[in-house]
Amino acid sequence: MKRRNFLGLGLVTLATIPAALSATDFRKEKPDTWTAKSVDDSIKKLYGDIKPEEKGIKLKTPEVANNGGQIPVGIKSDISAKTVAVFQDVNPESTVAVFEVPEGQPVDFGIKIKMKKSGSVIVVLEGTDGKFYTAKKSLQVALGGCEG
Repeated sequence: MKRRNFLGLGLVTLATIPAALSATDFRKEKPDTWTAKSVDDSIKKLYGDIKPEEKGIKLKTPEVANNGGQIPVGIKSDISAKTVAVFQDVNPESTVAVFEVPEGQPVDFGIKIKMKKSGSVIVVLEGTDGKFYTAKKSLQVALGGCEG
């Protein structure tokens, strides 16, 4: 394939990608969520005054994290979701991440988070049914916290 044809195809592909990908920038849409100091306040700033049910989410973390700078967190659910938000209760800002879930896609995330000391990880899932669901798991962080 000639270079010009290849570059032309690349530009056509790049032009179609933004139409297929659209994600909410939660930092712009809900900026107070990212500066909230407590989990309850963060959830309220993101979703409003909600009462999530404690069911339907499998949250996996180590019981003891050797490195507070790289704590693996697994999130799975069979609930059809619009968004999934991750919070923690020990760092100065409680919100860790907010994911928009494409319609029909399963909730199966694996991320690494930082925590200064022992505490809890909290997940809130916004269902396509308009309900909210939550899971919480406590863990110990070995001495050193984020310093590892």
